[in-house]
Amino acid sequence: MNIIRKASLPDRTIVRIAAHLPDLIVYGDFTPERPSTEYFDGILMFVDISGFTAMTEKFSTAMYMDRGAEQLVDILNRHISVIVEKVLIFGGDILKFAGDALLALWKVERKQLKNFITVVVKCSLEIHGIFENQESEEGLDIRVKIGLSAGHIKKLVFGDEKSYFLVIGQAVEDVRFAQSMAQMNDIILSPNCWQLCDRSIIEIERIPDQRAVKVNFLKLSPTYNFDEFFLKCMTYMKYYPSGDHKNILRLASTLESNSDLELSLQKYIMRSILKQIDDKQLRGYLSELRPVTIVFVNLQFKGKETADDIGQAIQDSSVYIDSVLKTFKGQINKVFMFDKGCSFLCVFGFPGEKAPDEITHALESAVIIFDYCSQIFKIKIVSIGVASGIVFCGIVGHSVRHEYTVIGQKVNIAARMMMYYPGIVTCDSVTYSNCSLPSYFFKELPKQHMKGVAEPGPFYQCLGLNEKVMFGMSSLTCSRHDDYPLLGRNKEIRLFLYNMKQFLLAKSSQILMFEGVTGYGKSQLVNELGYLAQSEDHRIIAIGLTKVSIHQYFYTIQLLMGSVLGLDTCKHYKERQHNLEGRVQNCLDEKFYCILNDIFHVQFPLTREACTMSGEKKQKEIEELFMNILKETSKTEKLIFIIDEAQYIDIISWEFLEQLIQKLNVFLIMSLSPFVDAPCKSANAIMKNRNTTYVVIGEISSKDIRSKVCLDLNVASIPKELEMYLVEGSCGIPLYCEELLKNLHHHKVLIIHQYQPEEKSNVSWHTLFSKSPTVTMNLNLFSFSANEDKIQVCDITPGVRLKNMSPPSTLKEMSLVQLDSMSLSQQMLVRCAAIIGLTFTTSLLFEILPCWNMKMMVEALATLVQSRIFYCFQSQKSLRLTARQKGATFEVHHRSMALKGSSKIAGREDEDMCVIENEVTQCRIMRFCKPIMQKTAYELWLKDQKAALHVKCARFLEESAHKCEHCGSRDFIPFHHYAVDIRLNTLDLHTVKKMIHIHGIKRTEEVFLSKGRLSKKFDILRDDLSPEEIGEKILYFFDITLNKITAADEILTPIESCQCQEVLEFVLLPLAYHFTVLEELDKALYYYLEIVAGYISLNDNYLAYIHLCEGERLLKSLKHDKSWCHTFESAIFYTLKGQVSFNVGQMTLAQKMMRKALKLLKRVFPYTCLAVLLQTNVEKNKHVFHMSQQEQDVTPPGKKKLAQLHQQISCLSSLWQIYSLDYACHCKYFAHLAAMMQVNSALETQDNFQIIKAYLDYSLHSQLAGYQGLWFKYEVMAIENVFNKPLNRETVEIIAYMAEKLSYIKYMMGYLDLSIQLGFRAHGMWQLIKDPNRHYFVLQRLTVALFLKNRYQKMIEVMEWMWSFATIEEHAISQGLFYFTCLDILLYAGFIYRTFEECLEFINDREDNKILKFHSGLLLALYSDVAIWFARHEEWEHFEIFFNRAKKLVHRRTPSFLFCEGFSRYMECQVLCLQKQIQEQMENVQDIGVELLKNLENLVAQSSTGPIFHPRIYHLMAYACILMGDEENCNVFLKTALQICEVQGNVLEKSWINISKRWWYSDEVSEEDSWLQIVLRLPRWNEIEFDDNKIKNVEQNKFRFKITIMDNY
Repeated sequence: MNIIRKASLPDRTIVRIAAHLPDLIVYGDFTPERPSTEYFDGILMFVDISGFTAMTEKFSTAMYMDRGAEQLVDILNRHISVIVEKVLIFGGDILKFAGDALLALWKVERKQLKNFITVVVKCSLEIHGIFENQESEEGLDIRVKIGLSAGHIKKLVFGDEKSYFLVIGQAVEDVRFAQSMAQMNDIILSPNCWQLCDRSIIEIERIPDQRAVKVNFLKLSPTYNFDEFFLKCMTYMKYYPSGDHKNILRLASTLESNSDLELSLQKYIMRSILKQIDDKQLRGYLSELRPVTIVFVNLQFKGKETADDIGQAIQDSSVYIDSVLKTFKGQINKVFMFDKGCSFLCVFGFPGEKAPDEITHALESAVIIFDYCSQIFKIKIVSIGVASGIVFCGIVGHSVRHEYTVIGQKVNIAARMMMYYPGIVTCDSVTYSNCSLPSYFFKELPKQHMKGVAEPGPFYQCLGLNEKVMFGMSSLTCSRHDDYPLLGRNKEIRLFLYNMKQFLLAKSSQILMFEGVTGYGKSQLVNELGYLAQSEDHRIIAIGLTKVSIHQYFYTIQLLMGSVLGLDTCKHYKERQHNLEGRVQNCLDEKFYCILNDIFHVQFPLTREACTMSGEKKQKEIEELFMNILKETSKTEKLIFIIDEAQYIDIISWEFLEQLIQKLNVFLIMSLSPFVDAPCKSANAIMKNRNTTYVVIGEISSKDIRSKVCLDLNVASIPKELEMYLVEGSCGIPLYCEELLKNLHHHKVLIIHQYQPEEKSNVSWHTLFSKSPTVTMNLNLFSFSANEDKIQVCDITPGVRLKNMSPPSTLKEMSLVQLDSMSLSQQMLVRCAAIIGLTFTTSLLFEILPCWNMKMMVEALATLVQSRIFYCFQSQKSLRLTARQKGATFEVHHRSMALKGSSKIAGREDEDMCVIENEVTQCRIMRFCKPIMQKTAYELWLKDQKAALHVKCARFLEESAHKCEHCGSRDFIPFHHYAVDIRLNTLDLHTVKKMIHIHGIKRTEEVFLSKGRLSKKFDILRDDLSPEEIGEKILYFFDITLNKITAADEILTPIESCQCQEVLEFVLLPLAYHFTVLEELDKALYYYLEIVAGYISLNDNYLAYIHLCEGERLLKSLKHDKSWCHTFESAIFYTLKGQVSFNVGQMTLAQKMMRKALKLLKRVFPYTCLAVLLQTNVEKNKHVFHMSQQEQDVTPPGKKKLAQLHQQISCLSSLWQIYSLDYACHCKYFAHLAAMMQVNSALETQDNFQIIKAYLDYSLHSQLAGYQGLWFKYEVMAIENVFNKPLNRETVEIIAYMAEKLSYIKYMMGYLDLSIQLGFRAHGMWQLIKDPNRHYFVLQRLTVALFLKNRYQKMIEVMEWMWSFATIEEHAISQGLFYFTCLDILLYAGFIYRTFEECLEFINDREDNKILKFHSGLLLALYSDVAIWFARHEEWEHFEIFFNRAKKLVHRRTPSFLFCEGFSRYMECQVLCLQKQIQEQMENVQDIGVELLKNLENLVAQSSTGPIFHPRIYHLMAYACILMGDEENCNVFLKTALQICEVQGNVLEKSWINISKRWWYSDEVSEEDSWLQIVLRLPRWNEIEFDDNKIKNVEQNKFRFKITIMDNY
């Protein structure tokens, strides 16, 4: 039959409601009588679809976000809607969707059954035809099984506020039975259906031993017109579309608005569905993979009950079930009359209905329902199955007929438990583990093999909430695992120890209360305190309460006294009774013993006196008895009561505790969650007691999270990426961290293996940041001085992207509880924010919110800020500061403690909200308080909705996708957007032009217009001037420039400092993310490369590495693209890879990457010495040509060529520095060629800045390599290029860079005076320009130069600038440089500016900072300085720790002055080590000494080691020689060092060498000259800063190298 109809669904509320209901209800009788019945004849079709449950399970256990809820919806509905459409076309009415099955009805008169069975069989065959050879795109085989029955049917309508319906009768039982006999693609007719059908045209196959039959096909003769037969049959169907409606599928989709009908139909719809129907804002929100709790209730009836009897029992049950579920936000989703009896499918946690402690509520409801229904007279057996987990919740069906249903393995498990364990309440292991009921409320059940459920885990019977308490079950064991200490609670422990001391000294009670929400580790904390409180004369009673405890009379005191009296260990009531009798005989008359029976579950004989006592008098007698017992006990032992989950203490117990702390001296320690309702009067009184300390515990620090993870995994280190994922995701909450870790383990993300030191393994790009373990735990668990082969470390499985991991269901559930408690508009706002990301700007959020005004957004955001869904910040700096300051926080409230909110009045609340609204109005940046909320909200969107919003975000952000205005609004990769077209296809021409303008085309033109004057030589630097005169002229030029900048401050200097980091985090990163989600991979790659370049400029090599890995993944996806744009992007990728490798000291890898990039950029760098010589000649000729071109007006290169040239320059600049590090002789020529090629490429750009940079680089290279005739010429040419230039911001930046670079060159070459002069000028310029990423190095080099000149007062002034800069900007490298200098002052200057302890604390706290961690030169310097300090104190164990840390960094060489500083300190460590080895007369010490001297000589010979470091190296060589008995060479080295110091003006080293010389050759050795004595007399700077004589005297506070001469040299 080829009738195809298209459903037309008007957007009317009544039509949307009717789509959820069958015609049997829509066109039925709405009598108010309940239960009501209707009898009719008809045909039933039961269609079971296999494959969907398995598919749901596959999606629900997927590892990543976007795991396909919408894909699952699409697959489900594509298949089910085909069946629905067929049924509707053939005149059927879909009664119910039962998960992945459906029940259809053809309601006809008895005499029409024969013909209509033929129609239904035809419909069934066509359904099978559709699925016979079809396989879904998920690879799952979708097949159907169909059962048909016919006969008398009864409709039963029942309920109260909500209405439900069932069809019951023999036909219903028959159709279920028929379907159960069907195999895949079978159609089974029930016996009655076979009797009633037209047997002449239905070919069947008999089923052995059954009256039911299997349909094969219809035997229709060639002349048989089925269409005519079908249309005739449809005339008997009252609501079959015909006439004007013949082209629609269902007549109910044409319903006109009717308020009475609408109200009647609404009663059949669930609350959450009605809410969505009424509110169109969140359409599509209903379909999702969601953690819920399923409660399946089955009622089996007694004997042969009539339909009316069953109806009344179902009515009574449904009303009660509904009322119980409503209390706990549960809902009845479906009611079935299949299998054995009547089944109710109840669900907790539907959208908008998620509640805290949902699983416990479900179990409580199940027990209450079980108890009630078991009492209904007509019900024989009540069976309930409870299961928790992720299932598909959503709309299933067709647009004209669908229902909200749940599908998943957990639904099946609950149904199977209900059937396989009759007569009890059962639950699965997930429900058992995650509920807040105590374990003794459950009993494990024997395993049963269940159809369709593989490895379900153990099942449990829920015994109910009225069982007698078993003593000992609630006791806590206060023990500690030595290998698993409590982390992050040091402040709380110190507070406990203080209170403990007060308790022992005072004669009054002490109360210590710890409040914290679930997951903060309260139980572990009080357990630790119980362990610490243990002592011989202390009696510690520790108990843990549960949710049910609060409902049990006097329960808490019952438990405490049971432990005090020793009853908790008794195995039988007789033993308990015997012990109790011995303890109370002196305190209670024997005739009143029986009043203790109910308290301690004993059986003392009842007495008349006790039985006649009132309840109040009994309670008073018991309390007096307990108080006397405790009083006697406290005379011999100090009583310490520990109560975990104290919010569950019952009222009577609170009252007793209030009296107890007033009458006796006890120490009461409690942990509790915030009270849901106001606490009772006694609880309030205890909290406000003068001896109460109330502590609100907070998150633990990032460092403690890392340590916890290492302990949980039993490893020495974890990757930085994993650490960041867990620290960010957990928000410092231990439970969150544990759940995230479990989720990673479940998905096999983590790899545990033996640690391989870098020197033992090959360093590759993917191991670049994972080779060095982070061991900062003060736990003595791992020692790297031990055998490293036994150390276990953790890594991440290759290819896993942690940031896209779906959150664990437990944490997702917590977030859904919060989301469902919000208004729909607030939910929409949170979901839109989730699209943008974890951190977002309010401007972008407002852009994508649908039809919102600013006032609405501010009000909603203020509410969400107050609810701690969002944080708000005025700037990115305040965001960074908050993130860094996060740690273990707590508040202490003494005496005045009152519950939050209990004393507030409405006016104050309004005032607080106004304050928050003002903050929100002023803030620019917002962030989710918990990343789990962002991920959870994000997953609620359907794919097409997400895509539309991502496009919206991308459109908005692209206009700001460039450097900040301070930096010229250019690309982070020069001319990047000119070389690669990344425009959105939908952008109009005006927007494109605007983007091009923003990216800096105007600035570029201005640069080119001035190229004619590029190399003109001005009179100011005449050839007849001496170098000294030129130096004076240059300094004068910088002074004049500085004065002009200062005078024209508003024009030449920016108003605010560089904002590029904000651009990276709030524009480029989101853009890359949005384009990745949209699968616009070329655009995503473009922005990831921009991001990497940005982070490299900010010295954040780790984040550059992380995002470059993302870029690499995208690059591989685009490998088939052979365009020039793709080649250029590949070249940029390798350039950036090389820069990151270069910055972290992996020079072999960096060299390889740079060569690859140059090859792609058509600037191949030679590999052999011969090729280098040939290429050098070529470059010399090029250089002559380019120099001659500068005198002419030459057309500048195109923008794509410029982009290419800039990348070449970057690669070549790194290459010459890499080769300068190599000791090999031929590398000198490779370095020279690279430097020359850099100059030529720069000249080809005709870019002033690039030319000056290249000239100064070439000058530095020439001086370090010993090409004395070249460097001066290039420095002069560099300076000439900026003389007489129009002074604009770009020129100012060039001049500042030139002053900085010249200062650096002069410092490296040992011209200290000139370096200092240039340094001060560079400082002045960068300070005005407000560029922190350049400024801090200027200050550091200036400090060091002043230090070497012994200009301490000026040095300290500069250091104060540095400290101010470091703290204001929160600049990690500046802070590191500051403390390095402080350590140098301690070691070499002879006074204290910052104490050694402060410096060491900084290193321990910040060494794992993601920027510092990979700054090998700075860390090498810091570690080496600390090691020297300990060596001088002869604390060799501590020396070993820091020396080994430094040793791991030595091979990460970088051509920077900081690495040279650090390496010279490291060599000093080795020299001190040699002295110790000689003193201990170690074997092979002579060989060690010779090797050390050789290394020191190589260091001098290495071209990257500037002459400024030579005096220190020669000093160390002299010491090594004298240790080995070689005085002759010692004198030579000392003389050389002193000569160099004289030339350089290095006063610091000169004075130290002279002291060493006198010390080594003096016959008298004073104890006062030992370092231990010197340290004791080191003055603080504030003691000497105003006294020149004291400053001069500190020169004598130099370390004396100890002499232990080898005898056998």
